[in-house]
Amino acid sequence: MTSTADHLDVQHTSPGHGDAFTRHLYTLRYSPRSGWHDGALQPMDHLSLHPATIGLHYGQVIFEGMKAFRQEDDALAIFRPWQNAARFRRSAARLAMPELPEELFLGGVEQVVAADQDELSHHPDHSLYIRPLMFGTDVNLMLRPSEEYLFLVLAFVAGGFFGDEVRPVAVQICRTQSRAMPDGTGDVKCAANYGPSFVAQRTAQEAGCQQVVWLDSTERRWVEEMGGMNLFFVRRRDHDVEVVTTPLTGTLLPGVTRDSLLRIATRLGHRVTERPVSVDEWRAGCATGEITEVFACGTAAVVTPVGSVRDTDGDWTVGDGGTGPVTRQLRQALVDLQHGRSADPDGWMHRVR
Repeated sequence: MTSTADHLDVQHTSPGHGDAFTRHLYTLRYSPRSGWHDGALQPMDHLSLHPATIGLHYGQVIFEGMKAFRQEDDALAIFRPWQNAARFRRSAARLAMPELPEELFLGGVEQVVAADQDELSHHPDHSLYIRPLMFGTDVNLMLRPSEEYLFLVLAFVAGGFFGDEVRPVAVQICRTQSRAMPDGTGDVKCAANYGPSFVAQRTAQEAGCQQVVWLDSTERRWVEEMGGMNLFFVRRRDHDVEVVTTPLTGTLLPGVTRDSLLRIATRLGHRVTERPVSVDEWRAGCATGEITEVFACGTAAVVTPVGSVRDTDGDWTVGDGGTGPVTRQLRQALVDLQHGRSADPDGWMHRVR
């Protein structure tokens, strides 16, 4: 993390993604004796950790990602933070960590957003990315869960995850490694899920691709995720449009954006299906023209079209390689809702004054 002195100018045109930190940090501690205590908003600064901090050694680290958006009346609103709070509790339970109550989770997030809201410009493509984090803080190297924990909330001003323009990305199918396995931690958001994915991601980038596509760990046949994002397929037969995504089998992260797009697509009149999709079906569908669009979604990437695929069994193009109309429609509907430019029938936007 940066210190206050190293704070970046987050009002510039292209903040990028991940280092334009805002000026405040929220901290909250947990111990068996005191429960959750000492919640405080403070200036962004470095942490001081003992080398034997248990979370560093045994991976007791969980986090979330959500965004706040500038609204038409200049207020900020956070997109579906209750879903992130619920997933944070599930992640904590899976890693034998104390479950943080929703009101404490939201309280920390709200304090950071309220304190730093003026650092978000009115640029329509910018947002405030919020990162809640919790890790074990015991100074002890016994192989056991920590007893004490630190919960943090920090934020940065974000531009586009793949750049300032929405462009189709090239992806590479990974057939040698898996992101998650049955009964593992693929459906929770823990730090240990991400480090092992970097080798395959780097291999994909060396092959000229922006992202890696993960397959199931058993047969290496079924499409699961793209990087840390959920994948959607658009099948078109004459005038019938079907929006397909892989089901939540326990190895996929239940994305908040994924769930939102399923509901938005239904409202827009599309037929929505959750079912397994194999690499062979993906390739064949693009060859016959039945699969006309593929896109990934997530908090950081929003909705990102997939234009081409590289695979050891042969490469192929999705549709014409561009951004398809359904992808464009769903992305615009989501962004308009998040920025308060369209109705919010489900009450997804949590306003912060």
